[in-house]
Amino acid sequence: MSDMSLAMKDNVTPIRPDVIRDAAASAQAPVVVEKPLSTLDRLYNQAWLRKVMILIVLALIWEAYGRYLNNNLLFPTFSETMGAFFQNIENGVLPARAWSSIKVLLMGYACGIVLASLLTAFAIMSRIGTDLLETLTSMFNPLPAIALLPLALIWFGLGNGSLVFVLVHSVTWAIALNTHSGFLSVSKTLKMVGRNYGLGGFKYISRILIPAAFPSILTGLKIGWAFAWRTLIAAELVFGVSSGSGGLGWFIFENKNSLDIPTVFAGLLTVIIIGLVVENVIFRAIEANTIDRWGMQS
Repeated sequence: MSDMSLAMKDNVTPIRPDVIRDAAASAQAPVVVEKPLSTLDRLYNQAWLRKVMILIVLALIWEAYGRYLNNNLLFPTFSETMGAFFQNIENGVLPARAWSSIKVLLMGYACGIVLASLLTAFAIMSRIGTDLLETLTSMFNPLPAIALLPLALIWFGLGNGSLVFVLVHSVTWAIALNTHSGFLSVSKTLKMVGRNYGLGGFKYISRILIPAAFPSILTGLKIGWAFAWRTLIAAELVFGVSSGSGGLGWFIFENKNSLDIPTVFAGLLTVIIIGLVVENVIFRAIEANTIDRWGMQS
């Protein structure tokens, strides 16, 4: 009698031959043990460390090129720039100018966010609002904010009012455009869920649309910040003095007139450092606590 017949006779479930072969093959298969990463590999997997290495290489290239030219009126070395940078930090000039620029930037950025939010909310709630937002965006988004400087001088005079006006223009349309596009990309199923729960108006926007469209909103905030920062420095280069003091743009312009080129580069370096901090620290922290945490990153 075969093994199959004996197993059936004793009410024992027979084991299929292919299962026996698979089990034998598994037993004979070599066990793969993952090799632990070396210290160099673990360090290479750190994104911040890779970026720091890139910055160090760029600084070395800067230093080498400056020494090759040997003319600090044309292109100072990295060491000369850092010397001017720390000197102006110690005497308090550079922090005061940077804070002056940041204060104006925050005012214009906040006003731009509020205006963009109102336009986008109106566009979501009505067809007229959508037509209005699309028309205004098509008209003003291609218009460089720096082109409004003459009008800003006439309307608001030489001061922070003119700077805030120009910043609002540079911020509003980028944020409104990305936010509205994000709202339109929200799935119909999610929208119907919100409607079925009886949500409408501000609750519908805040509880359904904003969380679902937050990646696009955050992109708009980043673009708006970049536009505002560039516009502010350019505007300050032209009329950045208010009550006898100015921001980083005016700091750069003053030292250019004095032919203190290392200090000019120190001002430019400050602009870059502030941009890097905002992009890689502030916005990255917001992204980590929202998009990454919610699992919305593709």
